[in-house]
Amino acid sequence: MMRPDVIDLRKFYHTHLGVAVRRAMVRKIRQIWPDISNFRLLGLGYATPFLFPFKAETERTIALMPVQQGVIHWPHGGPSLVGLCDELDLPLPDNSMDRVLWVHGLENSEATDETLREIWRILTSNGKLLVIVPGRRGMWSRIENTPFGHGHPYSDRQLRKVLQANSFTPGDVSGALYFPPSNAGLNLKLAKSLENMGEKWWPGFSGVRVMEAEKLTFALPVATESRRRYRPVIAPAARPIGAGRSSTRNID
Repeated sequence: MMRPDVIDLRKFYHTHLGVAVRRAMVRKIRQIWPDISNFRLLGLGYATPFLFPFKAETERTIALMPVQQGVIHWPHGGPSLVGLCDELDLPLPDNSMDRVLWVHGLENSEATDETLREIWRILTSNGKLLVIVPGRRGMWSRIENTPFGHGHPYSDRQLRKVLQANSFTPGDVSGALYFPPSNAGLNLKLAKSLENMGEKWWPGFSGVRVMEAEKLTFALPVATESRRRYRPVIAPAARPIGAGRSSTRNID
């Protein structure tokens, strides 16, 4: 399965459509996590466009990007808080994170169960995972001009099943990205209104499905083959592409 490259992901989130996606997704995340003050937050996959609004609130916010995708510097203009990782061997201690935001990850994973067990391991006993994946019924998974048109889209039932199979308790599922995946000016101007209408009138036909899942603490994950665990190494990140515009400077 071919993942979107980190350079392509960053380019998308610097387009007008990418900015509209970021705004819609941040609103959705804020609805689910209205207060994450003093929490330790990890963004996994390519979550950095959505982390910046929460960075000042948390005890710490970091990001990890898989080696198959590549890594790029974040945040802009400051010390890097992102590292390159093996999804099957996350360079974090057990019970070290309170919240994990997983974006552009599950749909591209070739080892879903193993990655979810690693996320389970690093979450605290009351930790929660927020998964964002392309929706099977939405139009975004059918068009390849965005990162959501790659990988394996999920139905709500499939998403619940994979989380339950890996010692998570799925919560309610909601949607985002009800506006079309188009850079047309009218579409972008109406994006917020279309989001509100979609949530009310056709909630099952969103571009992405968003599900929060809680760590199930009394069921241990199936033991996997023991591997040598290396010390974390933060790889040099690629520098930002171009100067960018002020409206997107702090989202990469």
